[in-house]
Amino acid sequence: MKVILLLILLSLLIAVGFLLAFFWAVGTGQYDDEVTPSIRILFEEPKSSDND
Repeated sequence: MKVILLLILLSLLIAVGFLLAFFWAVGTGQYDDEVTPSIRILFEEPKSSDND
């Protein structure tokens, strides 16, 4: 029974750690731009003029 309580407490501690890491990532701007990286490949690059 002690092992089950220990594992439950340990899993809750790990879950709180991941939750804090998620809130830290959101607070520091890790998820500010979600759309542009997925459609960046569709953007046209300006054509360079190589007139030598």
